[in-house]
Amino acid sequence: MDTRANAPDFEQARADAEAHFWPHSQQAGNMDAATGVQLVTHGHGVWVEDADGARWFDTLSGLWLVNIGHGRREIADAVHQQMLSLSFSPNDTVAPVTAALSARLAKLSGDPRARSYFVSGGSEANETALKIAKNYHHIKGEPNRWKVLSRRGSYHGATLACTSLGRGGPGGGSVPAQFGPLVPGNVHVAQPARYRCHACADAGACSLDCARDVERAILHEGPSTVAAFIAEPISAAAGIHVPHPDYWPMLREICSRHGVLLIADEVITGFGRTGKMFATEHWDVQPDIRTVAKGLTSGYQPIGAAIVSGDIADTFIGEGDTTFQHLITFGGNPASSAAAMANLDIMENENMSERSAEMGDYLYARLQTLGDHPIVGDVRGGKGLLCALELVKDKKTREPFSKNARLDKQAVRAMREQHMLGRAGSIIPIAPPLCITREEIDEAVERLGRVLDTLAGELGVA
Repeated sequence: MDTRANAPDFEQARADAEAHFWPHSQQAGNMDAATGVQLVTHGHGVWVEDADGARWFDTLSGLWLVNIGHGRREIADAVHQQMLSLSFSPNDTVAPVTAALSARLAKLSGDPRARSYFVSGGSEANETALKIAKNYHHIKGEPNRWKVLSRRGSYHGATLACTSLGRGGPGGGSVPAQFGPLVPGNVHVAQPARYRCHACADAGACSLDCARDVERAILHEGPSTVAAFIAEPISAAAGIHVPHPDYWPMLREICSRHGVLLIADEVITGFGRTGKMFATEHWDVQPDIRTVAKGLTSGYQPIGAAIVSGDIADTFIGEGDTTFQHLITFGGNPASSAAAMANLDIMENENMSERSAEMGDYLYARLQTLGDHPIVGDVRGGKGLLCALELVKDKKTREPFSKNARLDKQAVRAMREQHMLGRAGSIIPIAPPLCITREEIDEAVERLGRVLDTLAGELGVA
């Protein structure tokens, strides 16, 4: 029996996508099976099914966000029930489910007085955090604090202000020049990346110079001009380098001493990805603002938030010009809030953070078996299900492949041959849904091994 008798017309869908769909960071119109956009229809756990019924392994949890896995009916049911009663709360109103979510996030954040400013996604969350930080200093009588420090190679979103932070692109490259002048006042500092660190790559141990670079930048710019420092606990765009255990505590001390707000971008690392609800918990650090999105609903509905400490948030309450003049149409949407609450229920009831820690350790150990491959320069991970392989032309010198090798295209095609969806190039990130099993990890590593063999043969590396 053909179970697809009433299915959509997939050939028409492919034609429509080829003619009218504009994909993110891809060439429009490319629906080629080897390198183009794939037409997918179903998902379950770590697997996604295409229009031909073939299964694909999701190496990147969609886009670093399907933490609980694909195909959870509970989320759809929660959203459906909420939309039957209220799908959008009008201006100057709040739905009970959104209020409950704000209270839940305060508890999870470790600050019972925290407030959440809800938005539609990660870019808006970081943009909001920047505006809160600058507005905060203005209210406190320091309007000249408007500069923002960020780390070179980081990626914090697609808005122009966020693009200006770190100058890292979504695929790990640099921001294209064609966007014109970027937002002024952005100062870039060193990224903790030991494999290629200018200070300690060959020293055998971390010197924490990357953390000291933050203070050097603050002093150089003048502390009275710096509003905030923003960083991901572990930067995905910069290659998933886990920092030294003292790195984040040192950042917290430096920012506190100079009156600079510390913003932790947990859009990717939040909600169990690193084996903790929030990655900063690994180092017992409390940021002034924590930005979240992606994993808050595991991608089932768009959402984001700036979770602001009670001390900072309370500054915006009072007489005079203290109201935060900022508005996001879909911020705090009741249906998205319902999805978030159901998602958090699943994460807590099924111990997803603990599972991420356990499976992450297993994945990291299994990836070590690929470390001897002639094109693998570094195997990174050790904090939950957030790992990466860095590919190099020469293991001894760490020489990367040239752009002429077109490694990004080659690697994606090799991944597709093994029915693996995700990103690939000089860095292959591996961040599957947290529900992954040991057997699925074994299968993924075996497929990755075949990907590496294919690439090595085509690149002429023995």
